[in-house]
Amino acid sequence: MKEGTLKKIQAKLELVTQKWWFFLFFILLQFIPSYTSKGHEWAEEGMVIREIFSNGIVFNCTALYPIFKIAPIILVIFILFLRNKVAPLFSVYVAITYVLFAFLQNIAVTEKYGLGIVTRNLVMFLIVATFWFWEALAKKNDFIPQKQPLWKYWVVPLAFLAFWFPLNPDTLTPDFTPIYLLTNVAGLAFCMMTPVYLAILTLYHPRINLSTLMITRLVGIIIGFYNMLNFINPERWWLVTLHIPLLIISIYGFILSFRKEPLEEAKRGQETSLR
Repeated sequence: MKEGTLKKIQAKLELVTQKWWFFLFFILLQFIPSYTSKGHEWAEEGMVIREIFSNGIVFNCTALYPIFKIAPIILVIFILFLRNKVAPLFSVYVAITYVLFAFLQNIAVTEKYGLGIVTRNLVMFLIVATFWFWEALAKKNDFIPQKQPLWKYWVVPLAFLAFWFPLNPDTLTPDFTPIYLLTNVAGLAFCMMTPVYLAILTLYHPRINLSTLMITRLVGIIIGFYNMLNFINPERWWLVTLHIPLLIISIYGFILSFRKEPLEEAKRGQETSLR
């Protein structure tokens, strides 16, 4: 695809993702009911979603857990040292994980409902994946280091906590076993990896793909809000706490996406930092 065409499409995407009806579209998506092969009433929707999330395909993919924990660590290291040479690969990886999040987390076979699909989540995650695949073509993310104020690194410990996901899967209580950094389900979970991806984008803002940031943080806010509702269940307090990075970093990304910082100013800062 020609560079001029890429720029035109990118400009349209950035414009569209700031329109009021774009946000309305995602609000309306929330009214799409989940699918179950055995059928269910609308009043059962919450129960259906909990059943699907508790029995998702992802829990049968334990052999893949280490791969999707080690791979992002390697990619972050590559970004630090190889910078833009690895940017398209990083975008493709992120896009693939969102496709996996869509199907592995939102589809399950349960005894009560049969095949179940959280339709709205599947659609939203696939839209996010599409924008990341687009970024692999557009190459708007610029991972060349730029001078950043120290306060912007507050996202790092929160993203690290989400990636670590120190949770005992049996008791849902805190468990800071270091091996979880390499072995648990977090690498294949939307709520744990999205804070990591958004943290990286915010640290390189504004020299990033703005439309990709906007769609990722929008879905992050929606899913993060849903998770906060689980605070009413005291037995799940730590699980919900581990979802706070998703909501907070997504809101932060929302704020940054509307920040009017000229790209030329960022480039001058970059040149200064490289001297």
